[in-house]
Amino acid sequence: MSHYSPIVAALVTMLLTTLILISKFGKEMPDALNDTSVHDAPIPRIGGVAVMAGLLSGWALMLTSLKWWIVLPLIGLFIVSLLDDMRNLSVKQCLSAHVAASVILVVGSGVFVQQGLIAALLLIPLTVWMINLYDFMDGADGLAGGMSLFGFSMYGAAALIAHDDTQAMLNFTVGAASLGFLYNNFHPAKVFMGDAGSAPLGFLAAGMGLWGWQLGYWTAWFPLLVFSPFIVDASVTQIRRTLRGAKIAEAHREHYYQRAIEMGWSQSNVALTEYALMLGAGVTALSVLDQAVPWVALLIWAAIYGGLMLALDAAWKKFMRAQDAQR
Repeated sequence: MSHYSPIVAALVTMLLTTLILISKFGKEMPDALNDTSVHDAPIPRIGGVAVMAGLLSGWALMLTSLKWWIVLPLIGLFIVSLLDDMRNLSVKQCLSAHVAASVILVVGSGVFVQQGLIAALLLIPLTVWMINLYDFMDGADGLAGGMSLFGFSMYGAAALIAHDDTQAMLNFTVGAASLGFLYNNFHPAKVFMGDAGSAPLGFLAAGMGLWGWQLGYWTAWFPLLVFSPFIVDASVTQIRRTLRGAKIAEAHREHYYQRAIEMGWSQSNVALTEYALMLGAGVTALSVLDQAVPWVALLIWAAIYGGLMLALDAAWKKFMRAQDAQR
């Protein structure tokens, strides 16, 4: 165990991000403006390289504590995602990498043996979904980095409660790398992480959550509640789009955070609101960690998310009517 790992991760990420931004390499990889963009000018999307470098630098101090079924698919996913950022790989190629990483995670972790076949078969598509929803939600300043900071910090805190300092430091290192990235990513963002950052972080949200579950530090609901601000927005949005026949891989600006920005919220206010949700969901999850299924907490958060979505839906309809009236 190394208590220096989070510090190393944060510093390496922050310094490398800054170096990339002033380099020719960073300037040659702007974020292509498309139907998902909520910013007006192209921004480099190479920050994921710095996040992974910081994370792996911190983890290098704890090599003997790592599992191959976490590290191997993580690195493979990073390489494929970086190629996607640079060369725009096809959806089929990216999805194949996501499925392969998820299968390695589930099979290598021994879920088949410990939790049973049904759990293992469910975890593969759930991991693929976590990888992709991180990409969907990485569209506003400070959003994905903040989710990782809060989410993995909650994993680390839960590991500390279980008296496993090593597992805690592994998770705190991921959160610290995200904190180092936020130095240049909070509004006004100078850099985005791109798929090379969002896909590995989504994988780790599932992978580290699975690892803690396997160790008996939390039950299956815990990672879902901790990362619920991302899971709910991405899942509800994609379900609604699918029901009306839209393609899941099609670029759009229908996520709740995107609509809030279109209605006039500043990106900093959107990020801070999301941070409040992340912190609230995480603290709630920690407070009921010893419960097999904390029905009251889950129902309360279902009501909170439901109320927020209904309010934003109503505001969006009013906003669109006003826009139509001006045309």
